[in-house]
Parts: sequence; structure tokens; C-alpha cells
Amino acid sequence: MLMKVVSRLLKATPPPPQQREIVFGQRTVPYTLKRSARKTLGMKIDAAGVTVTIPLRATITETEAFIRKNAAWLIEKLDARAARPAPARFDLADGAVLPVLGQPCTIRLQPGAGRARWIEGHFERELHLPLRPGQNPQLLLRRVLQRHALDYFGGRLDEYMHRLAMTHPGVPRPALSLTGAKTRWGSCSRHSGIRLNWRLIHFEHALIDYVVAHEVAHLIEMNHSPRFWSVVELLCPTWRDARAELKARGHALPEI
Repeated sequence: MLMKVVSRLLKATPPPPQQREIVFGQRTVPYTLKRSARKTLGMKIDAAGVTVTIPLRATITETEAFIRKNAAWLIEKLDARAARPAPARFDLADGAVLPVLGQPCTIRLQPGAGRARWIEGHFERELHLPLRPGQNPQLLLRRVLQRHALDYFGGRLDEYMHRLAMTHPGVPRPALSLTGAKTRWGSCSRHSGIRLNWRLIHFEHALIDYVVAHEVAHLIEMNHSPRFWSVVELLCPTWRDARAELKARGHALPEI
């Protein structure tokens, strides 16, 4: 009996991803092939390239037929991604400006010890960074922005948990942490909680709110079904505009 259970588990374990390629005329497109317990074939394009996910028992013939059926979409997305300008590397210097919560923020580098300080004015924001000898200013800036992001995101999570409680009472507040993922704005797990990309701190409040609402909705529906989007709609009625804005501007964030 034990051997049968072990055998079933081994059969259900997906093999490691494969690197493959498919040819369209004069064009060769590499892709990563992943097998999973899913029942349908799926394809995505991100910074890592093309990933095709298929059921455990799907054949390569079925996989390539699926890719060719979606060839027009695939080539269009690859060309659009290739045409995007590369993210600009942020050159940190005294007086440099970068967006924080959608508004320009001037960085002031000051020698000495102490804590970073945010100076808020009516029309401008400054971040004063104290630098000790030999300290990496780029790394310090990243850490300060991440702390600021975690504090701000925590408040927005509280707000959207309050909104969720109006229609779905009793859902506990999940743990919140940050991620620096290149291809995702957030994720939600019943075990590890909600993770938000710290780079969202560059965006306006409304765009951050959409991502928070999106992940909070996953506490109810761990999928992207119509029921999931109905929860997002309740939490954030402007989600469609925010999602479109993120897609249009997400690739242009400064590289810090």
C-alpha cells in the first residue's frame, strides 16, 4: 500500500522546467516549458521570456499546436516588449529627483550619521540621507524607500481589510512583506500572507490601492475568476483604469 502511494506521488510530481524553442518562418522563439497539475495549457510573457505551462500528460505536439494557434498574439507581445525603452538607471547624487507616491522627491545627501528624514512641503518633498564614510548611498536609498513602502502599504492594507469586512466579516489580517520581483506587483498566500513590490512606492496612491485591493480580494478567491473580480470591484471600483495604468507605466520605473 505504501509503495502505491509513493508511486502516485512520484507520478504527480512535475518534472523540472525545460528550455525549448519553436520556429515561425525566419524567427526562432525560445520558451520555458513547465508542467503542472493544471488542466489547460497557458502561456505568459514577462521579463524572463516566454513561459508555456501545460498539464502533466500533455504532449510536445499538443504544446506546439497551442503555441502556433496563439502565434499572432505571441509575436505581437514580444515585439511590443522589445520596443519598450529599457528602465533608466537612477544616478544618485545630491539634488537628484525621483518619484515617491507619484510626486517628485529631491534627494539631499548629507555627510554624517543619523537617520534619514522626510521633509514634506506644500508643493515638494525632500529626502535627507545622512552618509557615513564608505557607505553605499544607492543601497541606503533603497532601504529607506523600502521602509517607507512597508509603512505606507501597511496602512492601505488596514483600509482594505476594513472594506472587505463589510461584505466578508471575520477574515483575519494577513502578514505583510515586501518583494523586489521584476515581473509581479504582488502576491497572496494563505500561509505567508500578502507580498507587495516595494517599487510601487514610486506610483500614485490610486495605483497602489488597486494592487492592495487585488491581493486582499485573493483572500476570498485564490484565482482570477469572475467571482474574484467582483470582489475587486467592491473594494476598488476604479480598478480597470489603475490596472491599465500599471501596464502602461510599470516598465519605466527607475532602477535603484
